[in-house]
Amino acid sequence: MKTSQFLISTLKEAPADAEVVSHQLMVRAGMIKRLSAGIYTYMPMGLRVIRKVEAIVREEMNRAGAIECTMPVVQPAELWSESGRFDKMGPELLRLKDRHERDFVVQPTSEEVVTDIARQEFKSYKQLPRNLYQIQTKFRDERRPRFGLMRGREFIMKDAYSFDRDEAGAKRSYQVMARAYRAIFDRFGLTYRAVAADSGAIGGDLSEEFQVIAATGEDAIVYSTGSDYAANMEKAEALAPQGPRPAAAQAMAKTPTPGKSTCADVAGLLGIPLVTTVKSLVLATDELNERGEVARTQIWLLLLRGDHDMNEVKAGKVPGLDQGFRFATVPEIIEHFGTKPGYLGPIGLKKPVKIVADREVAVMADWVCGANEEDFHLTGVNWGRDLPEPDLVADIRNVVAGDPAPDGSGALAIERGIEIGHVFYLGTKYSKAMGATFLDEDGKPKPFEMGCYGIGITRLPAAAIEQNHDARGIIWPDAIAPFTLVICPVGMDRSEAVKSVAEALHAELLSAGVDVILDDRGERPGAMFADWELIGVPHRVTIGDKSLKDGQVEYQHRRDAAATRVPAGEIAAFVKGRLAA
Repeated sequence: MKTSQFLISTLKEAPADAEVVSHQLMVRAGMIKRLSAGIYTYMPMGLRVIRKVEAIVREEMNRAGAIECTMPVVQPAELWSESGRFDKMGPELLRLKDRHERDFVVQPTSEEVVTDIARQEFKSYKQLPRNLYQIQTKFRDERRPRFGLMRGREFIMKDAYSFDRDEAGAKRSYQVMARAYRAIFDRFGLTYRAVAADSGAIGGDLSEEFQVIAATGEDAIVYSTGSDYAANMEKAEALAPQGPRPAAAQAMAKTPTPGKSTCADVAGLLGIPLVTTVKSLVLATDELNERGEVARTQIWLLLLRGDHDMNEVKAGKVPGLDQGFRFATVPEIIEHFGTKPGYLGPIGLKKPVKIVADREVAVMADWVCGANEEDFHLTGVNWGRDLPEPDLVADIRNVVAGDPAPDGSGALAIERGIEIGHVFYLGTKYSKAMGATFLDEDGKPKPFEMGCYGIGITRLPAAAIEQNHDARGIIWPDAIAPFTLVICPVGMDRSEAVKSVAEALHAELLSAGVDVILDDRGERPGAMFADWELIGVPHRVTIGDKSLKDGQVEYQHRRDAAATRVPAGEIAAFVKGRLAA
């Protein structure tokens, strides 16, 4: 490839709406162009990266025994109604009608379509296990698309779906995919972690996320400093509190706290540690009648230590809250507690509420909470003496750095990550809903045990950039660079010697299978080097008249501080050696 046959369209400045480094550099390097909010054109330079990502994913999926197909982007709503997701999914699911007023969706994933394929094609246990995958365009109507390809509306994803006859088989298929994912991400040359995760809206049980480590990552990754334990913030747990609850040592007292409505402010006023305070969060669950009207509302009080935050995913698994909850309104709070938020607590309620205490709060003694009266808190509060034991005790908080790891291996630490892949064991969630069965060995129909496995093809290059860049631009890992090596001839349009050596090297490397581009634009050295450093091609050979007179050319890796002089006759072998390493 020569630049005269290609499209190089770099920019000196990033657009004002580019918030993160990957977005800024992909636009400046001419890899993507914004068409609409969250929708981008993949320019030739960016498309080369995407195609390399796809090739690695395809090779490893095929090696793992998955079978490639392609499912439609636009799908009939009937299938989504069978699974229940047509109504349950929010506005992220783009719904549309055709000219006959029939409902369709633009796929964000394809569980319904692939389950429909399975119920038609896989009739017997003898046809199992099977794994179908696709690399296909998806669309999610993000409320606030941002960060370029990191959170776009239209994107390319690899999604795979396994079908097994029983749970044990499904979990074996899951492990095959988990190993394939590690092989994929190892080949990309990125630093990543596989972390235990919550399955979210897709549903399921066993679940892991693959996160590229980056300071700008949106996700918090929790890991043990003493073991392989790792989980995302939604799933992460600390070691349960040990030992019995301390005995009460203080009398309960109503204490003035004028204008102090937060735990931190109360602790500062009273001169006590924040960990002795308890915060109150009020939730509500609604029961609907047959007409869809609210027939009954239950108010819940969740108690957490003052230095902790509620984990909504964990709270959503508490019995009674697991069918959905909302935060209570101010009128509902006043009706049940007699005061506005900021001074709430579990003692002196106006109306009964369900009380859920976090595990840490359940073992606390002599704690501080709101008195259900403005400008007052209660100190020296103790379970069993001043109020009944909570209705429920559960882990409902986010972990914090320094918490003991749940496996007892050491302390928990937190770093940022960007999710690039996710594997789920789904069980029979979709097969039962859609009547997808096969005949088992006993001749009876049974629902498929399923798993699903996704990789963000277009998100991955952005994640790679967040992890690999400097002030000059992108630094691609070799495996996914748009070109592995660039030849930069200085004065090629003026020197026959430079032109001859450059073209000969280009031809030799091409014949050896090296993904090389020759910059034959005749640009000044500074502008030429700046372009390729911005684009991030990892290997560069510079050929100039001055060095050629000494029989030398220069090699420099994108991370090297200075160039290495190499005899011109040995440069091809030298480059091949560097690439092989």
